[in-house]
Amino acid sequence: MSEEIARVNILVFGRVQGVFFRASTMEQAQQLGLLGWVKNIPDGGVEILVEGRRHAIEDLLTWCQSGPPLAEVTDVIPRWESAQGEFETFRIE
Repeated sequence: MSEEIARVNILVFGRVQGVFFRASTMEQAQQLGLLGWVKNIPDGGVEILVEGRRHAIEDLLTWCQSGPPLAEVTDVIPRWESAQGEFETFRIE
């Protein structure tokens, strides 16, 4: 039986821009075998759209609670969606 493939849109708030959050997220996602993207958003947060094995996504969500060493995360909001299979890599947008 194969593991469920999932998709989640994650919004991360706090001091998450200018602290290598995007680069660190890409590194974490690649280590977990996840696909998608990460980008800064105008309100000072970071948005992540990711697909992959559900347990790997849950590991990324756990990591997002603290992020890289210089980050100060105040909120992580995941919104689960149906997997689309549209990504071939994980990138910074």
